[in-house]
Amino acid sequence: MRFLKAWRRADWPPRVEVWFLPLPGEGLGEGAKFSAQYFLERTWCLPGKTLDQRRFSLSPSPQPSPKGRGRKDVGVSMAYAAGVDVGSTQTKAVIIDEAGDIVGRALIDTGANVIAAAENAFALALASDSLDEREVEYVIGTGYGRYRVTFGNAQLTEISCHGRGAVHTFPATRTVVDMGGQDTKAIRVKATGEIVDFCMNDKCAAGTGRFLGAASAALDIPLHELGEVALRAERAVKISTTCTVFAESEVLSWLGKGKKIEDILLGVHQSIAARSIGLLRRVGIDPEVTFTGGVARNIGMIEALNKGMNLKVNVSADSHFMGALGAALFALDHIRASRVPVGAQEGV
Repeated sequence: MRFLKAWRRADWPPRVEVWFLPLPGEGLGEGAKFSAQYFLERTWCLPGKTLDQRRFSLSPSPQPSPKGRGRKDVGVSMAYAAGVDVGSTQTKAVIIDEAGDIVGRALIDTGANVIAAAENAFALALASDSLDEREVEYVIGTGYGRYRVTFGNAQLTEISCHGRGAVHTFPATRTVVDMGGQDTKAIRVKATGEIVDFCMNDKCAAGTGRFLGAASAALDIPLHELGEVALRAERAVKISTTCTVFAESEVLSWLGKGKKIEDILLGVHQSIAARSIGLLRRVGIDPEVTFTGGVARNIGMIEALNKGMNLKVNVSADSHFMGALGAALFALDHIRASRVPVGAQEGV
């Protein structure tokens, strides 16, 4: 039998649709057994003539848990907490264990169906560590679509979650800049991750990932390559517009004047960084600044912030997941609090 293709259904509970192509003379008897894991979302197509295609709807196959992980099937119960951050462009899910360590994560495009995006990201995070949904005791939704995390237990703002996640990852953090696709937030936090002050450019997309998206479209350069191209610049051009709507026109105007693409992109990055630093100054810039959000993966933006503030911002490989991580940490707090006897909580 030849495996033809498989993809994940966008419904709940998660299932995988699998197509098999029987070889000549081969049938699909009732005794045939098939297994699939629901984190498969790519599609494969193998060459071959279609003799007979049969469609199956399979439930996720449970995977054996590694020994010593503290799973229920090895005699020790370990609780897991999850956070799902539904952003304007991408949805992130993080699962942590009782020590606060990340054991599963997932990142997908949000798309038009916000509910499905939250469910799919959570399912993929579970599958990344072969976890069962029943092992996750508490789930918190965050982000602009947090109320669409219908399977969650509670919701929290992304401001609280990014602050908590940043301090957990970099304990000395006192200032956070969260740059996403739709807005940029400047957050001041305590040592505990509690929010002291914040401000954001929620009425304009200038200084956000969307501004970079406009430049990417105008220059026909993939979004993930913008930062590296900008670092090759010799002299940045000045981007005067503060409106994303007109950003593409100004970029094309500079191209028409013969300016190098590298110099134009450096100017775009410096313009966004300057607006973000303006927000940070309103809440106060401490020496320990942590950069979170999807734009934190852009090396050009990291350098622009470093030079603009004359310091080195903290950036983690999980900066994009910081909101989901913070939500998961708050969920873990709830799990721990629920285990404290009532008398102990009341000081009896």
